[in-house]
Amino acid sequence: MELGKIHKCFISFKREDNDYKKYLVDNFKDQMIDKSLSEPINSDDEDYIMCKIREDYLSDSTVTIFLIGLRSNENLGWNEQCYIKRELQASLYNGIKNTRNGILGIVLPSMINNIYAGSYVCNKCGTTHSLVYINDATVIREFSKNYYLENPSGNCCWIEDDRYCILVKWEDFEKDPQFYINQAFNKRESDIAKKVTVYPK
Repeated sequence: MELGKIHKCFISFKREDNDYKKYLVDNFKDQMIDKSLSEPINSDDEDYIMCKIREDYLSDSTVTIFLIGLRSNENLGWNEQCYIKRELQASLYNGIKNTRNGILGIVLPSMINNIYAGSYVCNKCGTTHSLVYINDATVIREFSKNYYLENPSGNCCWIEDDRYCILVKWEDFEKDPQFYINQAFNKRESDIAKKVTVYPK
C-alpha cells in the first residue's frame, strides 16, 4: 500500500457519541475522507434506510470506524443496536458492488476501563498477556466475533494475525490516526479476511 494514502472511512456510532464523530471529521480531514451520513435518511422503512446506507455510503468506503462507547454493546438488544449491527454487517460483507471494509474499533474514554483490564501471566506459556474484554457487554457481536476469531494460531492467546478487527484507544488513535486506519485497510487483503463472520450468532 502506498504510504500516506488517504482512505474513505464510514463512521458507525451511537447518537450519544456524536461529539466524537464530529471531532474526527473536523480534525482529521487530512487523514481520512469521511463517507458517513451527513444527515438522517428521511424514511421509517428500516430496509430502505440500510439499502441507502450500503449503496450511497458504504459501497464507496474502504474502512469502517466503529466508535465504542457506553451504549455500543450487544447486551442492549437488537432494537437499540440495529443500525450499528447492519452497518457492520454491510461493512463485513464482500460482494460485487460492496467489497469488504477494514474494521477499526476506537475505544472512547468512557469505555477504557471496561475493555482494558491490565495484564496477567499465562499458566501455559509463562509470558504476560493483555487482558482485553471484547464481548457482548462491551461491543456488538459483529465486532467481537471478528476480533476474537475462532481457532487462534497460538495455543494460549490471539495474536494480531488472528484478528480481522483492529482495536485502539481514542488517545492513541488521536496521536497517529492514519497508522490505525492503514492497519484496518490492510486487513482486507490479509489471509484472516477469509475467516470473517458477517452474521455472527
